[in-house]
Amino acid sequence: MKRSEFLKIGGVASAALLAMPLSAASKVRSILNKIKPKIVRKDEGQLWNVIGDLQLHKISGADTNDQIVEWVNEVAPGVGIPPHVHTKEDEIFRVLKGKVELMVGGESTILEAGDVAFAPKNVVHSWKIVGTESASMCTSAFPAGIEHMFAELGKLPPGPPDFPKVAEICGRYGISFV
Repeated sequence: MKRSEFLKIGGVASAALLAMPLSAASKVRSILNKIKPKIVRKDEGQLWNVIGDLQLHKISGADTNDQIVEWVNEVAPGVGIPPHVHTKEDEIFRVLKGKVELMVGGESTILEAGDVAFAPKNVVHSWKIVGTESASMCTSAFPAGIEHMFAELGKLPPGPPDFPKVAEICGRYGISFV
């Protein structure tokens, strides 16, 4: 590794790269070179209506070398996602406004603005907007990939969802309803 590369990456990361076999260090450098900083303004992103859940996708797997995806949603009272399990990704829910009833692993709680919850993969979870006002959440999923499922779901016709079709699409991405 050149001295300039060592200084560019910095400290512990550089020491770790120096200790790796050359082929592994080359792969890590290649990944680091693909990830670029990104600023996304409040109203920017890709908007999808995912079965009544208006999602504004801010950061995608394409931005993060498939490490994380993040979206903000605006959801009406009564809208929610039934109990389901992810086999591929963990999720973090940050409530920005309103009230969200979140169930993780059989325990339900009401989250309000400023509250955060973690739903690890392979653990049943669900959420529903409660109260009389719309709610907004910022949700992160890692690793990325789930955004491709949302894109497919967003192409379904408006109106009441065809649940067998929704379950089929979700199942292809490692998500099952319980």
